[in-house]
Amino acid sequence: MKRCSLFLLAALTAALAACGPKWQESEADGYRLITQKGGATLGVTSAPILQDRGYAFKDLNRNGVLDVYEDWRRPARERASDLAAQLSIEEIAGLMLYSGHQAVPGPDITERQKKFLEEDNLRAVLVTTVGSPEIAARWNNNVQAFVEALGHGIPANNSSDPRNETSATAEYNEGSGGQISQWPTPLGLAATFDPALVKHFGQVASSEYRALGIATALSPQIDLATEPRWNRFTGTFGEDPELDIAMARAYVDGFQTTEGADGGWGKESVNAMVKHWPSGGPEEGGRDAHFNYGKYAVYPGGNFATHMRPFTEGAFRLEDGTESATAVMPYYTISYGVDPSGKNAGNSYNKYIISDLLRGENGFDGVVCTDWGITGNNAAIESFDGKCWGMEELTVARRHYEVIKAGADQFGGNNDKGPVLEAYRMWVEEFGEESARARFEQSAVRLLMNSFRTGLFENPYTDPAFATAVVGNPAFMQAGAEAQLRSVVMLKNHGNALQGLGKKVYVPRRFYPQSFGMFGLAPGPAAHWDYPIDRELVERRSLQWVDDPAEADFALVMIQEPAGGSGYDVNDRKKGGNGYVPISLQYRPYKADFARAVSIAGGDPKESFTNRSYKGKHVTTANEADLDLVIDTKKKMGNKPVVVCVAATRPLVPEFEPWADVILLSFGVQNTALLSLVSGQTEPSALLPMQLPADMRTVEEQAEDVPRDMRPYVDADGNTYDFAFGLNWSGVIDDERVTRFK
Repeated sequence: MKRCSLFLLAALTAALAACGPKWQESEADGYRLITQKGGATLGVTSAPILQDRGYAFKDLNRNGVLDVYEDWRRPARERASDLAAQLSIEEIAGLMLYSGHQAVPGPDITERQKKFLEEDNLRAVLVTTVGSPEIAARWNNNVQAFVEALGHGIPANNSSDPRNETSATAEYNEGSGGQISQWPTPLGLAATFDPALVKHFGQVASSEYRALGIATALSPQIDLATEPRWNRFTGTFGEDPELDIAMARAYVDGFQTTEGADGGWGKESVNAMVKHWPSGGPEEGGRDAHFNYGKYAVYPGGNFATHMRPFTEGAFRLEDGTESATAVMPYYTISYGVDPSGKNAGNSYNKYIISDLLRGENGFDGVVCTDWGITGNNAAIESFDGKCWGMEELTVARRHYEVIKAGADQFGGNNDKGPVLEAYRMWVEEFGEESARARFEQSAVRLLMNSFRTGLFENPYTDPAFATAVVGNPAFMQAGAEAQLRSVVMLKNHGNALQGLGKKVYVPRRFYPQSFGMFGLAPGPAAHWDYPIDRELVERRSLQWVDDPAEADFALVMIQEPAGGSGYDVNDRKKGGNGYVPISLQYRPYKADFARAVSIAGGDPKESFTNRSYKGKHVTTANEADLDLVIDTKKKMGNKPVVVCVAATRPLVPEFEPWADVILLSFGVQNTALLSLVSGQTEPSALLPMQLPADMRTVEEQAEDVPRDMRPYVDADGNTYDFAFGLNWSGVIDDERVTRFK
């Protein structure tokens, strides 16, 4: 009897020990941190703590019970389904919102932000510029503390457009520059032809994002850029499908995978929202769908299926544990003539594009989020406002309903739950309450999954000191700087001029035409002349700046690609034309003699015609002076070398080539990278991720949807500026990258 009692006592003692606390709590900077052996780390401000078997859990809905969604031991889908079933339709409607662009100059939440977080139940916030990494972290923590105290304690899933480029040039990379590692544009990353480098970029950027409190990346942009005039070419991985597939997979693996974590998901994982399904690349005439005049994507080569391959074979077929990108953003465009039913509407409104192709044929069950502002009204053909293509005559609420019926889950740029609730009532009227509830819960589960997988329900907070130490740290900055060097393509090196340039350099002033803001809307600095590079920066490279070309060993001319317009001119319309004009990729004035006489697509309630052709019209380039600068500098230098550095975002006709001895083509790099190449400290290694056209006739005659179908430019040395062409010090590069991709 005594032996039995001792045995029971020992067993009870062991059981009590097993059920004792396995966690410790400490004060962090603005929140409490709970660490537990063999369990999740929790960040908490106001939620009570529950215990089960010695582990700690956040009682986010404050009901005193450990709900399935609060139990970090459960699979993400179980937790998301449990929470979605608890939510009211008003709360689900809030999850289906995605905020407009939010700058973060200071750590405090604005009253407007509090409104959409509390009254509209919004939890997806798009962050642009931040005052500093510390400010970003503190702002995130304030947001998370605010929403932790509301309802079911659903954390904010903060996000960002690309922010690691050297400077911001548009609303879709508005957070770029500042205190963060700086890399070339995606087109520059593509020029490295190195998926491993792109994956490393994703790993670096995701570490910086999570330190800033960002858990979703509105990237990569994997549109197959088969239309050379498109102004968003720079955000892509170029025009070749095989290269695009490899880069898309590497990018998403880098962002989403936390090395060593179960299933790949961990504290450094960032959801990747790939864009833009099924590809925004084949815009007719190169006009962009942010505007009514660019609303149509066309497929004259019958190449629609190829444009989906970077998604279906790249971003949806990962090598690491997360398996697939978790979110997709359709583009604004109407994929003209694609829907077998004959419906021509913006991709997010099109059931065939979303439900049949994306979800049905390709099995994608992640989040589908519209591009920004598609449910708003469009005032004029040229206005930058609502982008409701094909649905212009519907009400705002009806547009929301059509998007939900098509199969999308979330509305980019909408902070107001009102139209979503109206859409719910429309579904009830057409299909009944049970069907409406099921459809909205379906979206809620998808949306919540991206917060559960990234651990936001456990710890959405970030340490401001850690953010300061991680974001833009020396190792990350060095990695970005090295990638910039590897992204610059040497197109010409006549007589191996680059290897013997000398030390005395003449840098001519460049004419800067009147510039405009994002998408050509707000006017920027007035026209002026200025040096394109800082003198002190040049001389730090052991080069001697001279003002007299006669004293120089070589000239360094820094220019930009031709600024050939947007493809629409209000003045043309006012003069009786249809408003549509060419987009030019050459510096000299251009007349579109070889353009289509009748456009493939057209039609809008604001236009009395459907033919958007610009055949026979003229366009002048705003920076024609760049070509004159190269020619004038060569005249001044005589037989001495002229090095031309061209900053590019898309293909161009290299009219300046006859007057250049060395040509370096860059894609969003800092001047320090160019000087490293010019001074001979680094050997060029990049390859063209696109063709450079021989002239504008081949641009007009190519098919918007077909890759690599132009006649490339051939220079004085006999080199053809085709896809995968590039020079190093030894001549034309012919390595394993060329073998693999060309």
